[in-house]
Amino acid sequence: QVQLVESGGGLVQAGESLTLSCVARGLARSPAVMGWYRQVPGKTRELVGVSGTFTTIADSVKGRFTISRDSAKTTVWLRMNTLQPADTAVYICYMRLMNRPGGEKWGQGIQVTVSS
Repeated sequence: QVQLVESGGGLVQAGESLTLSCVARGLARSPAVMGWYRQVPGKTRELVGVSGTFTTIADSVKGRFTISRDSAKTTVWLRMNTLQPADTAVYICYMRLMNRPGGEKWGQGIQVTVSS
């Protein structure tokens, strides 16, 4: 069974850093695309960054957050620097098996809380 194992969330103060990790398990092949979304209660889930053929970072976090993949393409990291209270959200790992719609999987989500 396909499983996305997320880790690295927690509580930090503004200005500090965190690295989130997501590992895809149970796949016959490496996902074509992996990345991270985030969601605040009462608001629409938004893309943070994804890594596939190209790497995309949301304008709201560009310059502070970095997306990277391992050589086997089964792990995606989100390095979050200079965290702000506005970054507080549930961060959700995402994968897509191919470079086309379908074959998608979402993680359970992990909490990131940034205090002032």
